[in-house]
Amino acid sequence: MSTPHAFASTRRVLTGAILVSAVLVLSACKGGGGADAKADDAAAAPVPVETEAVARRSVAASYVGTASLEVPRGADVVAKTSGIALEVLVEEGDTVRAGQPLVRLDPDRARLAVRQSLATMGKLENSYRRAQQLVAQQMISANDLDQLKFDLDTARAQHDMAQLELSYTAVTAPISGVISQRMIRTGNFVQINTPIFSIVDNARIEATLNVPERELRVLKRGQPVRLQVDALPGESFEGVVERVAPIVESRSGTFRVVTAFAGNDSLRSGMFGRIHIDYDERADALVIPRSALLDEGETAVYTVREGKAVRVPVELGYVDGNMIEVRSGLEAGDPVVTAGKVALREGSAVQVIGEAPVAAAPATADAKSEAK
Repeated sequence: MSTPHAFASTRRVLTGAILVSAVLVLSACKGGGGADAKADDAAAAPVPVETEAVARRSVAASYVGTASLEVPRGADVVAKTSGIALEVLVEEGDTVRAGQPLVRLDPDRARLAVRQSLATMGKLENSYRRAQQLVAQQMISANDLDQLKFDLDTARAQHDMAQLELSYTAVTAPISGVISQRMIRTGNFVQINTPIFSIVDNARIEATLNVPERELRVLKRGQPVRLQVDALPGESFEGVVERVAPIVESRSGTFRVVTAFAGNDSLRSGMFGRIHIDYDERADALVIPRSALLDEGETAVYTVREGKAVRVPVELGYVDGNMIEVRSGLEAGDPVVTAGKVALREGSAVQVIGEAPVAAAPATADAKSEAK
């Protein structure tokens, strides 16, 4: 019959054997997992990427800003006399030339004033002629003759004024342009000095930019300008820098740059546009797409060498639309990764889409033994 002490000893021996067996099993499992991981790494599929070759082309340094278009020359047409509008001769959108009649006002009152002044002037002219004969005969004094001459000159001036008032009944355009607004209709009573039309001269369009002061040394009068309008996608308009303000506004830290464009049927005042001012150009620069740049603190790209991804730091220059100048780090023809770079690491195997797969290098003896 077994004693309790012998039973306890046997139990401790069995427990120790079980623990030793568990440790051996775990060690075996761990060693086998490492070999499998190395085998998986060796057989990892290449990352599919898209590349674009570094090219040579001209690249321009530009300042890009936005502004609303405006016409620098316009005028409000005002009535110089009052009266009923008998006929409105133009409508909004009509093109007019300087001096063209726009409205005919009722001329009856002005015509009567002309006739009245003409009659007064005729009477005084006759009186003055007779007085000249009488003064020669010493029948009237020289002072009386001078007074008649003064009255005649006054009547002539009043007649001229009446004729001028009559001419004001035909309201004409002060400048050539397009009728942008009409404020009256036929039959309305027009007050003197009241605006009745607005005319804009679309032969010239301007856009004013508020540019940061750091650009003051590079923006000059006469530099070429390109305009793209949101309302006219795909179209581009050429212009020039017309004026550059000589001072910087202290509150905003900006200065005003006025750009000018030739007017046409497409551009309209009030349109919103994007303006590119080219202030320098490199004729033979190395450029890459902006999409090739990595989203990291250091400026770098991935290039492909022997089927592997290689991270290359680069020095950048001018930015021209979607292209950016590379001043160092790459050579013409080097492929840079433009799509798929998020999944890449230094040395990652890559497969350029559209190219033949790169043959995998044969495994070494050490790698085979480690896999085993």
